[in-house]
Amino acid sequence: MTREQLEHIVRAAAANADTDEIVVVGSQALLGSVPQPRQEVLVRSMEADVFPLKFPERSILIDGAIGEKSIFHESFGYYAHGVAPETAILPEGWQGRLVPVRNENTRGCTGWCLDLHDLAVSKLAAGREKDMEFIHGMWLEELIDLATLRTRIKATPFPTSEHAEATASRCEKLLLSGE
Repeated sequence: MTREQLEHIVRAAAANADTDEIVVVGSQALLGSVPQPRQEVLVRSMEADVFPLKFPERSILIDGAIGEKSIFHESFGYYAHGVAPETAILPEGWQGRLVPVRNENTRGCTGWCLDLHDLAVSKLAAGREKDMEFIHGMWLEELIDLATLRTRIKATPFPTSEHAEATASRCEKLLLSGE
């Protein structure tokens, strides 16, 4: 996905949810801070995970109108996945670190994208192979640093202590070993 495609999704999601603020929590939130990443793995996804900031319950409207297999998806080759705010496990204070995307292409609507370290924590918490590849791409592009990740992981309300330990372990293994 490109930054312009993300801007289109923000505009379309806002229109379908009758709001002017959309939060981007998936991997493509990276495009808020890095409009043109060099690593291919960082722009591989053709899906943006989003929810309306003030009306998260309207995510279903986004999913139905511009989600996977919609006319929007078929027409443009990318789509939005309307999600709940709880979809991503995020560090405390993440809302205060959101990065705004607002311009002519968003028609004045704001796409609030996760801060890069908050995004990395959510990917480390998910722990899927594709998430680890994404984190590795962020690391290679020098977008994240280990000290900040450690701090953010400690500030994350995980569902269990085992999940917290597994996330911290993935962080250390992936970033210190360079795997």
